[in-house]
Amino acid sequence: MQLMEYLDKVSAKYEVSEHRSTFTAQQMAAEEHVPGRHVAKPVVIKADNEYYMCVLPACYKIDFDALKRQIGVHEVSLAEESEMAKMFADCALGAEPPIGNIFGLLTFLDSSLADQDYIVFQGGTHEKAIRMEMEEYNRLVNPRVLSFCYPLV
Repeated sequence: MQLMEYLDKVSAKYEVSEHRSTFTAQQMAAEEHVPGRHVAKPVVIKADNEYYMCVLPACYKIDFDALKRQIGVHEVSLAEESEMAKMFADCALGAEPPIGNIFGLLTFLDSSLADQDYIVFQGGTHEKAIRMEMEEYNRLVNPRVLSFCYPLV
């Protein structure tokens, strides 16, 4: 199911904007003129043979040791691009939205992003951004809030 179709089906409140092609969350932050701490970057992980979506600010990285401890697993790795292409067939690779439940993935949201009043994220393409109030995002996704990332230097 296409992202906009899903958002409309569940009566989500959101805004869409178009921008030049971006291939990283930090590039999108610059194009959209928003701080990186407001851009939700989805990262799909494989933890003990299960896939999960981690959502963190564009300007942060995952602390895999902290994540392993908090979700109670032994092994954590990034999903392969080929796995991502299958999971997110309706999205351009690298432009996946941070709404794991659309794709059957439990979503972990980092607490640093959970504190923001709104988020901006890729809308399934490299040229489309979605802006959504954090309260609305929480209503749609019901993520599990953890502390698993740290700021880029």
